[in-house]
Amino acid sequence: MTKMTQNEAYELVEAEPRNRLILLCDHASNRLPPEYGDLGLSSGQFARHIAYDIGAAAVTLGLADRLGGTAVLSRFSRLLIDPNRGMDDPTLIMRISDGAVVPGNRHLDEGERQRRIETYHRPDHDAVASAIAGVKSQGLVPFIVSIHSFTPVWRGWARPWHVGILWDQDEAVARRTNSGFEAQGDLVVGDNEPYHGALEGDTLNTHATKAGLPHALIEIRQDLIAEKSGVDEWVERVAKVVRATMYGV
Repeated sequence: MTKMTQNEAYELVEAEPRNRLILLCDHASNRLPPEYGDLGLSSGQFARHIAYDIGAAAVTLGLADRLGGTAVLSRFSRLLIDPNRGMDDPTLIMRISDGAVVPGNRHLDEGERQRRIETYHRPDHDAVASAIAGVKSQGLVPFIVSIHSFTPVWRGWARPWHVGILWDQDEAVARRTNSGFEAQGDLVVGDNEPYHGALEGDTLNTHATKAGLPHALIEIRQDLIAEKSGVDEWVERVAKVVRATMYGV
């Protein structure tokens, strides 16, 4: 892996020269800064999807190593503030998340909201913007891939997909990415499942859709990447698809 740096808000893996790939992991960490304690939650809540995307960081770092691209990973829990939400989104700072009340967020005032935006949310987005500018400065068109993971069961319903491709306007990349996974022959692939990719103000909307840059969001089912063996398998699977898609657009 190339050079890695960290600060309070994000972790950055620098790309190899002349590499247009940018990998994003918005929900990489379940970490809370010490001054926030545990936001009034039990430790078990931080092992759940409400705190981070299980397995997504390991897959993202594996892809950065395998493909030589830039990677930007958040270093704070989405329970503190969600970098994949716009400033005016009511779920930017969750007071209740999948049945869990978050005491440390219940009586949030505007000053604290702005503090979290300026200390965590904005620097994370600035790092994404800087990575994009760095690729453009080399005369290349950035190719942006965001890695997320989803729960195998939602409200008692077993989700059938192994992987989902979420998209809004970039249908060409979505179709190629979807077809790449389907061609592996043993996967159930969701087209805008388990969520829809059109979310105003999210990371890809802000940095890719509005800028007309090629991009895709890949959601992997969490039970498939909860252990290292699964991470290694999915790094291989995703790398094959990303490489083929990137060089086709």
